[in-house]
Amino acid sequence: MGIKDWHENERPREKLINIGPENLTDAELLAILIGSGTKELSAVDLAGRILKDHHHQYDLLEKKSVKDLMAYKGIGLARAVTLAAAFELGRRRALQQAREIRKIQSPKQAFELLFPVLRHLDHEEFWIIYLRKGKFINMERIAKGGLDFSSIDLRIFWKKVLDNNATEIIIAHNHPSGELQPSESDLQITRKIKEGGKLLEISLLDHLIITTDNFISIINRI
Repeated sequence: MGIKDWHENERPREKLINIGPENLTDAELLAILIGSGTKELSAVDLAGRILKDHHHQYDLLEKKSVKDLMAYKGIGLARAVTLAAAFELGRRRALQQAREIRKIQSPKQAFELLFPVLRHLDHEEFWIIYLRKGKFINMERIAKGGLDFSSIDLRIFWKKVLDNNATEIIIAHNHPSGELQPSESDLQITRKIKEGGKLLEISLLDHLIITTDNFISIINRI
């Protein structure tokens, strides 16, 4: 039975209008984006299958490409693009909320700032958070795709820090594998940046390793 044959009060779109989106299940919300199902599955059933395949974890689902989404029967190009756009809007909203942190006083706050950016990636990225007397100034990616960041050009690194007029920095990178332990190259680049900061009177406050659901600080391991 298709959704159009359901009682009006049970249809996801009508439920959203009548009682608000917060009262819909994850499958119902996803079904609204999908639009319609197949001959075998309603849009809600199809959404439920997709969620189940990803263990109801949106950080796994949002990693999927348009091509991956189209592997599901009933998800064509237009629907896959709609889903990908919705996931990206959610990621950007999470990032916007994180950027509202005006002062960073703990590794956890730095993690919350970077987590929306790094959690869904299937490759490694290296980021800097720029601070002035503890207040957030800016953050940016300075390297992408490598497994060994010890070869980062420190002249460019410090130029970026000075251009942002930062007095403190936090560096971070992700481990898509989920492995939280630092490599020797992770420790090596941390030492180099910490020593370089002393000469410029810029403090390296921390170096975080971030996975899809956790983080560690390695500043005290060097």
